Amino acid sequence: MNLSIVIPLLNEEESLNELHSWIVKVMAQNNFSYEVIFIDDGSTDTSWQVIEGLAAQNSSVKGIRFLRNYGKSQALHAGFAKAQGDVIITMDADLQDSPEEIPDLYSMVTAGGYDMVSGWKKKRYDSVVFKNMPSKLFNWAARKTSGVYLHDFNCGLKSYKNAVVKNVEVSGEMHRYIPVLAKNAGFAKIGEKVVQHQARKYGTTKFGIERFINGFLDLITIWFLSRFGKRPMHLFGALGVIMFMIGLFSAGYIGVNKLYKLAVHERAILVTDNPWFYIALTTMILGTQLFLAGFLGEIILRTKNNEERYKISETL
Repeated sequence: MNLSIVIPLLNEEESLNELHSWIVKVMAQNNFSYEVIFIDDGSTDTSWQVIEGLAAQNSSVKGIRFLRNYGKSQALHAGFAKAQGDVIITMDADLQDSPEEIPDLYSMVTAGGYDMVSGWKKKRYDSVVFKNMPSKLFNWAARKTSGVYLHDFNCGLKSYKNAVVKNVEVSGEMHRYIPVLAKNAGFAKIGEKVVQHQARKYGTTKFGIERFINGFLDLITIWFLSRFGKRPMHLFGALGVIMFMIGLFSAGYIGVNKLYKLAVHERAILVTDNPWFYIALTTMILGTQLFLAGFLGEIILRTKNNEERYKISETL
């Protein structure tokens, strides 16, 4: 199979038939063997009934229905697990991503040798204040922090080698950082393609300004996990030892300094009356706690079990 097209969605009943027809047209024009995997992330409208109808008329349409809304990352994870194509395309269901881009994205992976290609919505039809400007700031921070130089991390239109989606764990709200996850997994050839962005035709966006706040927090998380996720002791243990030794030497200095003053018959205050003693003691306690945090982190990593992150009610 050439292509698996993975489409997560939430309450997009109006756009699904049109999107399906558009995809089928592009697939036929390019003679692709394909499957379309719709992941219904807890829709409360008739989206699932529409998907069932599409699956009944087209054997290439498959569906996954969540019991409730779990988020785009979980939907992509379920779609990636089911995908069988040599190249996996992800796109949104709101008709803002054009299926006409699929052949070029496919070619860049198969003929161009890229591990994955990310779309870049260079010209956008979203709100300048609430989407465009925050998106530019977010993408700048993501480039500087991750070392992956893409213009548009948030673009849902991407293409991947099958091996990439099978070896990258998408969890939490990390879907926007799949290029970073791919790089950390060893897939270094990551490309970018300018894609057409279209104004939303039906419904309203499911994402608000809070996604950028969450995005920055996730960026810090992925930076930490990429460096210390497998060895938390390297960070917490090192900081703990440094702080403990600073506190220990400081307390030792305070004690030696008092003994010296007593030896030369100078006036010396009680150690417990010296505020620096408590600072040194606090530093030692914090150092011990950081060391224990790293130690416990190592134990958790070695004993944790993979938990089920979402519940599927139906599949097609």
